[in-house]
Amino acid sequence: MSLILFNKPHGVMSQFSAHASRATLADFLPHPDIYPAGRLDADSEGLMLLTNNGKLQHEISHPENKKQKTYLVQVEGMASAEQMKQLREPLDLGDFTTLGCRAARIETPNWLWERRPPVRVRAQIPTCWLAISLIEGKNRQVRRMTAAVGLPTLRLVRSSIGPFSLATHPLMPGEWLDVGEDAWHKVD
Repeated sequence: MSLILFNKPHGVMSQFSAHASRATLADFLPHPDIYPAGRLDADSEGLMLLTNNGKLQHEISHPENKKQKTYLVQVEGMASAEQMKQLREPLDLGDFTTLGCRAARIETPNWLWERRPPVRVRAQIPTCWLAISLIEGKNRQVRRMTAAVGLPTLRLVRSSIGPFSLATHPLMPGEWLDVGEDAWHKVD
């Protein structure tokens, strides 16, 4: 049984079926019968876990199992103490209220690759980086959270899922590593 760590590039769809205008997981992963344990939207990049074990896929991705995911987020503006407090607390996004989470301002990660295409730059508007760790993962949740507090997301990179991190498993965009499903249970 496989457990694959994959660094999804920006612009790639989190699916194996063909897409009319974008690359998909099939363009990078030549493994039959593996499935993503969670997704990232096309505009996001970073760590995905894939497996051919349905039980493990459910264990990793289902919110009831409370597996922490950390996202590195470059936002437009300089996050204030009040905005950081709002991000940490349950946040009403209209159709649902998030659970509380961890959120901190961080320095630009020194191990992070350049994004292709590059993030737009506005000379008059500063940016900063945040690390947001949560156990949920609803559609576009982190982007919606930062927008709700007045910090639009420019770049979003999922850096870790549970015990696996791109900081400790350095994969460049498009690279993957099969760690075997036992790796999940050894460190869980």
